[in-house]
Amino acid sequence: MPNLHLGLALDGAGWHPAAWREPDARPNDLLTARYWSDLTAEAERGLLDFVTIHDTLDAPPLRKDLVRGRLDAVLIAARIAPLTRHIGLIPVAVATHTEPFHLSKAIATLDYVSTGRAGVQITVSTESGHFGRRDLSASTEQELAAEAADYVEVLRRLWDSWEDDAEIRDAATGRFVDREKLHYIDFTGRWFSVKGPSITPRPPQGQPLIAATFQVGADLVFGGQFAELAVFLDDTEPAARDRRDRLNEITPPPGDIEVFAGTAQQLADHLVDRGAPGFRLHPAVLPHDLTAVTRDLVPELQRRGVFRREYEATTLRGLLGLSHPANRYALGSR
Repeated sequence: MPNLHLGLALDGAGWHPAAWREPDARPNDLLTARYWSDLTAEAERGLLDFVTIHDTLDAPPLRKDLVRGRLDAVLIAARIAPLTRHIGLIPVAVATHTEPFHLSKAIATLDYVSTGRAGVQITVSTESGHFGRRDLSASTEQELAAEAADYVEVLRRLWDSWEDDAEIRDAATGRFVDREKLHYIDFTGRWFSVKGPSITPRPPQGQPLIAATFQVGADLVFGGQFAELAVFLDDTEPAARDRRDRLNEITPPPGDIEVFAGTAQQLADHLVDRGAPGFRLHPAVLPHDLTAVTRDLVPELQRRGVFRREYEATTLRGLLGLSHPANRYALGSR
């Protein structure tokens, strides 16, 4: 049975900071819906589990040679959701400066728009100047992570605050909802005090998938059960390494994840040998390394019998083998 999961990280012109200077890059299109829909459609043609759409509040360095400016990841996901049918959509959201009530509503809406393919990747930020409401200069990583964990708990409770069958829509009796199946979440913690319930009914997945790169009670931890890998893929290993080295000379890349440069066959060897249940691949240059994943790597993995030949679930949770979760408040009221 095919059992390898593959996700794709979409970030601007690619993972490498010099990607926008490549001949087949599309720097003029970065702020268009067509650019993001094209990339996601290609990922879906490759039968990938999901794409993550990067976002950040941290100000980029004041350099002229780096991509500046970005669109809101959640809004990008909402725009491209109706244009796709199977692939999961996981925008990045910064918990540090975003109210959990607002994000719970936005991701629940994305789950409805995508008919059950929504997720969210939670991140944190020490940026203070954009808002002027909090001074985070003395905040530690542990404090920000603890705040994000509470944030995730609020999201989950708000998504459960409507039971799955709370909407009645009975015109004869005039009852649209069953009030007994809406619940206050009454969350009080160090950072949040949220009464609820949500104003959005429980999402199609019950709980949209929560991802993170650190432990916050997420369903999916990148760098944990899902390994991270930036990829340069070409027809030959020397070509891939030469392209990597040429871009590195232009602009040094971040050193936070493993980098692979080689052929699709070599990458397939690497993924199988690693033995991880899944990988999030970061194409070094878009669309070059994305199409190499979908048109070269995926067929090679299919030939080896370790990757799907068709989508076998209709929700993101289903693609990743996660069940529809029970509603905590419905269970507690019985």
